[in-house]
Amino acid sequence: MKIAQIAPLTESVPPKLYGGTERVVSYITEALVEQGHDVTLFASGDSVTSAKLEAVWPRALRLDPGIRDRIAPHMLLMELVRRQAEDFDVLHFHLDYYSFSVFKRQDTPFVTTMHGRLDLPEQQPVFDTFNTAPVISISNAQRHPLPQARWLTTVYHGLPEQLYTPQPVEQKYLAFLGRISPEKRVDTAIRIAGRCGMPIRIAAKVDAADREYFERDIRPLLDLPYVEYIGEIADDQKAGFLSGAHALLFPIDWPEPFGLVMIEAMACGTPVIAFNRGSVPEVLEEGLTGFIVEDEIGAVAAVNRLHKMPRAGVRQRFEERFTSHRMARQYVDAYQSVIRAQKRSRFKVIDSSSGG
Repeated sequence: MKIAQIAPLTESVPPKLYGGTERVVSYITEALVEQGHDVTLFASGDSVTSAKLEAVWPRALRLDPGIRDRIAPHMLLMELVRRQAEDFDVLHFHLDYYSFSVFKRQDTPFVTTMHGRLDLPEQQPVFDTFNTAPVISISNAQRHPLPQARWLTTVYHGLPEQLYTPQPVEQKYLAFLGRISPEKRVDTAIRIAGRCGMPIRIAAKVDAADREYFERDIRPLLDLPYVEYIGEIADDQKAGFLSGAHALLFPIDWPEPFGLVMIEAMACGTPVIAFNRGSVPEVLEEGLTGFIVEDEIGAVAAVNRLHKMPRAGVRQRFEERFTSHRMARQYVDAYQSVIRAQKRSRFKVIDSSSGG
């Protein structure tokens, strides 16, 4: 199958540091190539892939201080894909709803994975208008605000099976990994660690939009004696960081669409203690890969139960549920579905025009 993967240009594919969507696009692309498909990746020029790379912009926009208008390069991306659309069996977009208007008028079947939050009121009229655009969710919970969308299926994220593996290190701390923002609640994670009398290590980035919040609300907490802030870490540091943790704390305060860090921890055999929001009950299995709690008190109690959870079992469930090859196979099923639907639609048009 000839497949186009269309990634955002904000980060490279895969990203050099933080970047959930672009990271998942890389995992999908590489798994599809390994499964024998002919894949073209539309992405920034500093991306690294075994697929054919169509470099739309020289480098990731987040790493280019000269870029002030990030929409302009994405307009070029859309036009480049449009001009080549007929060369592919299917187009797979990772650009939210940006593709809907143009590509519903093209003959090539397309799908869009929705990677972000969908509970914002301004999105409602978009999906009311484009309610025939085929979309894929990354959790069932993500769909709830937009029942009118044309949901094809849910495909959970997956990781290359050997990307992160359990490391032979002693567990000495609780961990927080990802991004510092109000909805991720690193402040809650710090309080949980304090109530447990345990150290916490925080490996996280701070976006420009969250800098004021970080300086005002979070930086003072980093001076606590049991807190160690190590900043943003790269892929090759994650296995050691997560393997050395008793648990990953995920005390989110928003409807998380998926939560890639949860399966990164699971790949390392590290249990996850997460608040019951968004996708969490779909990703975690209570007592097998972590504990799902309602508040800080529940999280503290869960820390005290970690000794009952074999880390080998956490890793096993990752292998059974969240590998990139499993993810890629599910996406191929979705591609075949939209291709069949497109053929049926064309047949109906031809049959109607011929008076059949």
